[in-house]
Amino acid sequence: MSNVRRFIGTLAIVAAMTGCATTSGKNPQDPFEGFNRAMFSFNDAVDQAALKPAATVYRDVLPTFVQIAVGNFFGNIGDVWTAVNNLLQGQVANGFIDVMRVAVNSTFGLGGLIDIGSEAGMAKHKEDFGQTLGVWGAVPGPYVVLPFLGSSTLRDSIALPVDIQGDPWRYVYPVSLRNAGSIVRVVDQRSVVLDASNLIEDAALDRYEFVRDAYLQRRASRIRDGEKQKSANDDQASADPAPLLQGSAERQAVVPTQLSELPHESIVQAADRK
Repeated sequence: MSNVRRFIGTLAIVAAMTGCATTSGKNPQDPFEGFNRAMFSFNDAVDQAALKPAATVYRDVLPTFVQIAVGNFFGNIGDVWTAVNNLLQGQVANGFIDVMRVAVNSTFGLGGLIDIGSEAGMAKHKEDFGQTLGVWGAVPGPYVVLPFLGSSTLRDSIALPVDIQGDPWRYVYPVSLRNAGSIVRVVDQRSVVLDASNLIEDAALDRYEFVRDAYLQRRASRIRDGEKQKSANDDQASADPAPLLQGSAERQAVVPTQLSELPHESIVQAADRK
């Protein structure tokens, strides 16, 4: 735990000190654009050299059903923290659904390997503490790109240590199993967005701006969804649930914003040797 705290603290200090030394960018939401572009290039180099090749081999070698099972397993673990954040946001109905998903998938779904909850019509949610702070009224602050972790905002960066501590996988022992699982988790998530990231690399004139704008728009949309969820729940109650095939639709719905869509807690845990 102390290693993670020191790691996150170092990232925050580096971002703050370097950001203050940069000139304001053209986008008012991105005053640290000089620093952010440097970190974007660094993260992209790491991705191209290590993470993307590993994800490509993972996708090409492992059978699809194994990849889906891995995604379902870690998705089920993520549902625990999602449930907590839905409850903190006052979304009691969604929080109850998340709890039921974990209970059903952990038992009838063989420890979460099979997404029985989605097949039963229990909608999957994705909430973190940054979204919770946003629903509580905290403004996002400036856009920042964190080393290794990718796109974020000041608010989400402050929430990141809480998200890391709230991830149940962090408390798995022995540490060697936890670290191995964290690496598999990151590689699995990266494999999901391989095609989309290739499309961005080929089509985007300025990948940095594309990723930044996509991240900010998606985060703002998720915050708005959280704020409107209470009224939306009434309409959703009468609607038919959209079918999900054992989590595959959820896995395909990820919009890549460099490493920002990957589980931050797993990237940090992979470096934790406590």
